[in-house]
This record gives sequence, structure tokens and C-alpha cells, in this order.
Amino acid sequence: MFLGEYTHTIDDKGRITIPAKFRGELAAGLVVTRGFDQNLMVFPFQEWESLATKVAQRPLGDESVRAFRRRVFSGAVDLEPDRQGRIIVPQYLREFAGIDGEVIITGMFNYIELWSADAWQTVRESIEDNNDARRWEDLGV
Repeated sequence: MFLGEYTHTIDDKGRITIPAKFRGELAAGLVVTRGFDQNLMVFPFQEWESLATKVAQRPLGDESVRAFRRRVFSGAVDLEPDRQGRIIVPQYLREFAGIDGEVIITGMFNYIELWSADAWQTVRESIEDNNDARRWEDLGV
């Protein structure tokens, strides 16, 4: 389970250190791809396979399914953390998310998100400013 928010630095080679707390679930491999909010999503390989299976069952005739496939699968890269718990994020993904220097790593229960510090600050402010609890009623909250 991935929980919490961590600040790390990406080096000149595109290496990001995965928080120690997350490494065990990612040791067998992971997939990094484009997120939906100018961020990156990091899935443990098992979660990725589950997602891919669900998407593969959707009809190719559906334009939104094709768009989803293009966004998520074409940008995906499978990786294994090195002995120091680092992954190398390809340049095209770093550019997509605007990641350079400081990286915010957020746990999203069954996957991780990678954010540029500026983008995460904007998202965080939006979350913290929204006090409409009614939108969570269907979750029993």
C-alpha cells in the first residue's frame, strides 16, 4: 500500500530515488506512464497487469478506449529499481510532467504519482481549498 507524500530530487541522468517505504512493493518491477494531470503514474507490475487486462477487454471500436490506450500504453516504460532504490525516468516522461530538480512522490494506495513541485503545489492548494464533503458521501465518509 502506497501512502504519504515525499520530496526527492531527480539527478542529471533522470534518476529518482523511490522512498524506502515503497521499495518492497516495487522490487519485482514497475511501470511508469503518463498521468492524467500533467504528472506520472508508477504502478507495481502486478497492478499494471491488472489494469492492462481490464483495458484489453474494452472494445477497440470505442474512441475513448483507443484514446486511453494511446495515452497510457504508448508512454509506458517498464523498469526495475537499482540497488539504491532508484529508477531512471526517460526524458520524454520528465518533459511531459515538467519534472526537473525537485520531485514530489505521492502514494495513491495502489500506485504512486510523480509530480513537479510547482504542479503538486497547485493540486494541493486545490484539494485543501475544496471543503465540499458532500462529494464523498457515496464513499460513506
